[in-house]
Amino acid sequence: MRKIIGVLFFLLICYEAYNVLVNTTHFSEEQASFVYNKETMSLDELADTLYAKKIIREKLSFSLMAKVLEVAPKAKSGKFLVKRQTSLLTLIRILRNNQQATVKFILNKVRTKGELAKLVATTFEGDSAEYAAFFNNNDSLAPFNTDTTQLLALFIPNTYEFYWSTSLPKFLQKMKAQQETFWNAHNRINKAKKLGMSPNQVYTLASIVEEECNFDSDKTLIASVYLNRLKLGMPLQACPTIKFAMQDFTITRIYEKYLTHPSAYNTYNKKGLPPGPICTPSPTTIDLVLNAPNTNYLYFVAKSDFSGYHHFSSTYGEHNKYADDYQQKLDAYQKKKAKENK
Repeated sequence: MRKIIGVLFFLLICYEAYNVLVNTTHFSEEQASFVYNKETMSLDELADTLYAKKIIREKLSFSLMAKVLEVAPKAKSGKFLVKRQTSLLTLIRILRNNQQATVKFILNKVRTKGELAKLVATTFEGDSAEYAAFFNNNDSLAPFNTDTTQLLALFIPNTYEFYWSTSLPKFLQKMKAQQETFWNAHNRINKAKKLGMSPNQVYTLASIVEEECNFDSDKTLIASVYLNRLKLGMPLQACPTIKFAMQDFTITRIYEKYLTHPSAYNTYNKKGLPPGPICTPSPTTIDLVLNAPNTNYLYFVAKSDFSGYHHFSSTYGEHNKYADDYQQKLDAYQKKKAKENK
């Protein structure tokens, strides 16, 4: 019996040694991640998470080693990455030494501060309500040389890396630094000056162009139309600003009744640029505005083949012909769809 007990004890020691020094994981992927929030999670609760994710084989060894190596007072909140076949000792060191994994903040097009707050909340530890309150407070935004109307201009769409526990001020500091890097590159600031505009004004115009069209070949011509209208003191009359003014991005057709909507963003009854951007335009679109060709175009309308491309005109008479053709084709298409849906 003693011999059997001795053998079992020896095997247990070997198992624990293997677990502690060689491999504690038993997931099949190349790596796994977990989040530890020190404010809301005890080490026992973390052990439950690690066990559920198959990052540890059993909880007792983790809890004992974490206590012996004083993980609790030294570990910090964060997101951590564990490779397959990581030992328990290495896992403990990752926590104890705060070796956090980075997270990717992927920014494409967002239209509102609310959308931005939700996107940030999917990446970092805070919640969207906390971020939304910050983004809607001019005092909070002042250190970053922006305000609630210009906030989106701080964000150049791209993929950025952060730590999960990055604070909102540090996040915005990096966004501000990236914004400055972007505008200082490729002579962009001088190009904006030649247009008689500030970087934020170019960004605002680019946000309208971004919402108008998906094709770069048309975007640069649409930019030229709006630049010509600004020079002549004409209203921009940009349909995307109506959607933004009404905060209804499901609108597919701008009716006459929408054009009187009272808003500083309504470019049908307010001359010049709106107070701030209506979305986060791509870097490509910003450059298309900065490099827009000199044209005499003052009007544009979607082509009646619904290709997404546009006709451009320098006279209202020519524009009206294209616009009437488009409206007739659109009316016919909508009538046909209505019959099919009956």
